[in-house]
Amino acid sequence: MRIALGLAAAAEESNEVPVGAIIVLGDEIIARAFNEKERTGDPTAHAEMLAIRRAAQRLGTWRLSDATMYVTLEPCAMCAGAMIQARLGRLVYGAYDPKAGAAGSVLDILDLPWLNHQVKVKSGVLEAECSQLLSSFFSQMRRDG
Repeated sequence: MRIALGLAAAAEESNEVPVGAIIVLGDEIIARAFNEKERTGDPTAHAEMLAIRRAAQRLGTWRLSDATMYVTLEPCAMCAGAMIQARLGRLVYGAYDPKAGAAGSVLDILDLPWLNHQVKVKSGVLEAECSQLLSSFFSQMRRDG
């Protein structure tokens, strides 16, 4: 999660919402990403989506069933759906998202029993640090107007 936090800080330096994600297979980081919506003009360029794409490309398969994603913010519905499509094995996230979280807060897409895959979830890892980074970013945006 500390590596994902470093990526989130890099996103903030790029004027992106500070969310970072890594995907780990065994002891190896196979993908890393941070939000790139502003830079790319792509509304799907969330850290989680980019990390999934990069992991699949690196492995040469879309099935990430033995992989774990670490991300600083609870995924939205789009990202949670992509995790199911990728058959991600496990998700570990930091800050809860009480407005758009889809891994337990607002929705719990990753554990719907009628879907063809469920993702194991661990939440609240380094929650205070992840939350502080986001809070500081949005406070600064409000001040800058």
